[in-house]
Amino acid sequence: MDADDAVAAALRTIGRAGFLPAPARYWAGEDRPLAIGHGQTCSQPSTVAAMLRLLDVRPGARVLDVGAGSGWTTALLGRLVGPGGQVLGVERRDDLAAWGAANLERCAMPWAREVAARPGVLGWPREGGWDRVLVSAAARRLPPSLVEQVAPGGRMVIPVRHTMTLVTVDDDGAAHVSEHGSYRFVPLVED
Repeated sequence: MDADDAVAAALRTIGRAGFLPAPARYWAGEDRPLAIGHGQTCSQPSTVAAMLRLLDVRPGARVLDVGAGSGWTTALLGRLVGPGGQVLGVERRDDLAAWGAANLERCAMPWAREVAARPGVLGWPREGGWDRVLVSAAARRLPPSLVEQVAPGGRMVIPVRHTMTLVTVDDDGAAHVSEHGSYRFVPLVED
């Protein structure tokens, strides 16, 4: 199955409604961002699909999901990596992280989880880095601390000033940046 088919299958399997507050579930099928509280949104499905296709997630990959919110993108990533992979969703708001974690538990994918971000840390640094990093909030500039978390041979998709940006890291650790269209996102808090 190619990446496009895998993304379409994940979107069919992991419905957005289960990751929305009850009042927003009526609009789950609409292609628009929906509020999840605290000034945060659940991105529109077409944007999520574009990001996931650009990220090119493979089965067995180790993936970091920054700005995981309701847990929907973390669940989609969990479906893409399968039980041989690992997905960690990180959310800066403790209450949203707890809600997202509860939403993920219902998906029965123990290889995908959501946690509250550590104070003062952007992302979740790990030895050897992450094969893929997805960021669902717009950075003012490309954060070097997140680029450093991409493993050699890995990829990161991040909106920078509302331009979808792909960062690829060579096996020797050199990073390359390309731009892929304009999108609107909530701002990334980079404390």
